[in-house]
Formats: sequence, structure tokens, C-alpha cells
Amino acid sequence: NPGAQVDSVVDQVLCNGELTNDILFTTTNIDGTTTYAWTNDNPAIGLAASGTGDIPSFTAINNTTSTIVATIEVTPTYENGGVTCAGNAETFTITVNPDAQVDSVIDQVLCVGELTNDILFTTTNADGTTTYAWTNDNPAIGLAASGTGDIPSFVVAGSSSGSEIATIQVTPTYENGGVTCVGNPETFTITVNPGAQVDSVVDQVLCNGELTNDILFTTSNTDGSTTYEWTNDNPAIGLAASGIGDIPSFTAINNTTSTIVATIEVTPTYENGGVTCAGNPETFTITVNPDAQVDSVVDQVLCVGESTSDILFTTTNTDGTTTYEWTNDNPAIGLAASGTGDILS
Repeated sequence: NPGAQVDSVVDQVLCNGELTNDILFTTTNIDGTTTYAWTNDNPAIGLAASGTGDIPSFTAINNTTSTIVATIEVTPTYENGGVTCAGNAETFTITVNPDAQVDSVIDQVLCVGELTNDILFTTTNADGTTTYAWTNDNPAIGLAASGTGDIPSFVVAGSSSGSEIATIQVTPTYENGGVTCVGNPETFTITVNPGAQVDSVVDQVLCNGELTNDILFTTSNTDGSTTYEWTNDNPAIGLAASGIGDIPSFTAINNTTSTIVATIEVTPTYENGGVTCAGNPETFTITVNPDAQVDSVVDQVLCVGESTSDILFTTTNTDGTTTYEWTNDNPAIGLAASGTGDILS
């Protein structure tokens, strides 16, 4: 009888979860009966430790973070005329790559115009080569719609009225032994908060002792939470030097002889996702006029037919314009019952 013989078997490299090819043992011997017994040094791939005959397709398994290799040794036996003859064994390998994997990425929340942190993709896989492809569903934040590899720091763009959220999905691909395995994607978000904004406020001009209008701060931002801090450079008008939130109506004060002006500066702060963004301040004024005032006038006593002295009205107020209206309860003296301005002789 000839020596038993088995043809060489092609090695296989697969991804976790893939089906192997059928392994059908053959021989160059043309008569007799050749049988095959095999052993597997790594049953973790999903194949028994030993068996006989061909190896049907099975699902390759690798739940680790590295490639695993099983060496299968097949030994042929030739039988003819009641005599069996053993032959030399052949070996081949089945290599199972792990799933491609990418570690989770921390979400980022930033203010418009800020730099992101570098996004460096990593994996727990300990061998082979892992590459990364990503997509971005909102290029308005300043990041391309798709790319490969890490994402370097970039300046985020955003809306003027609300937060922009981009969802980035990164898909890992593992390569080893000429075979690539695609893994489950990971998603993370980049949220771009708008700059804080406060609408302009109408200036107010009041008289001493008048009530101001309520000052209710508003914003064009449509989400998040906007708060307001303000300062007042002239507390003499009856308003504190600083405060937060709206300014309720208060009594304007001016006990001087000139107009006084208070400039109020309000600074907005926008908060969303645990991140606060300061905005540009707005200024407005509250002007408080002094009380109108006229100086006392000296009484006159005259003889009938005499000319009076000119009566020229004056005020201690040093700015603005003061006008005068008068009434006379006895026109019989030769003066009209009422008039405006000075009373000439």
C-alpha cells in the first residue's frame, strides 16, 4: 500500500462571527480508502478540539481584544486489503480577528467661537490595525460632513439664536492578515451654544419723583437660560449701583438744579448643557430732570399811573429750558388776567 497522504489545506483568516469555508480533505492516492483525523489546539475559535472527516462551515468566534489563531493538524490513514497505513500530518491555521472596536468619546459643549478639544479615537484591541471613519450630521458647527481618522481641534460655529447640536458617528475597521472587520459605531455630540444676547432697552427721561417703567430684559435666544447682571454709574437717581435680573419700577430722584443721567450697562449670560457663555453688554440711560423752579419775585407798591419795574423771572436750574406761566387775580391794576414769560413794565 502507498503511504497515506492528505493534500495541503489553505489557511483562513476571518472576522468574529463570520462563517468559515467548508474544509474538505483530499488526497492524491487513487485507490484504497483514505480517512482523516484532526486535532485543533484552540477550541475557543468555535471548533471542537478534535474530530474525523471533513470540517463543515462553522461560525468563527473571537470575543477577545486580539487576534486568535487555531492550528489544525490533520492525519491521513490509508486502508486497502485489510491493512491500514498512517501518513504524514498536514497543518493549517484558522485565524479569527476580533471585532473592530472604538472607545466611547466624551460629548463636548462649547460657546460659539471656542476651540474644541482634539478628538483622538482609541480602541481596546491590542493588535492589528484599527482605522476610523466618521460622519457629522450638522456641518453648520464648522466640522466637515465626513472624514477619517482623528478630529483635530477646530473653532466651532453656531447660530445667533439657539444651540446647534452635531451628532458624530465613528465606525471602526480592524485589519489583520489581509482581512478587514467592521465594528459597531459609537456616537457622540458637539453642542455649540450661541453667544449670550440681550435686546436693546429704551432710554427713559423722567421728572424728579416720577415712577420709572419696569425694565424687563429680553433676548432673541430661543433656548437655554439667559440671565442678566447690570451696573448703574449714578445711584443718585434712586437705583442701586448693581443688581441682577429685571429692574422693577422705582421713584426717580433728582434733588439738584441740573439734569442727572445714569448709564446702566446690562451683561447677558447664556447657559446650556452646563456651559455658560458671556455676551456683549447693552447700555441705556435713565435721565432725571430736576423740579422746575422759579426764584421769588419782589413785591411792588406803586401810585396810580406809575410804571412798574420789569418783572423778569429766573431759576436756579442750570440746564434745560424753564418757561413761566402766570395768572393775575386782579386785572383792574392794568395787567392781564394771565400770560407767559416775563412781565414787562
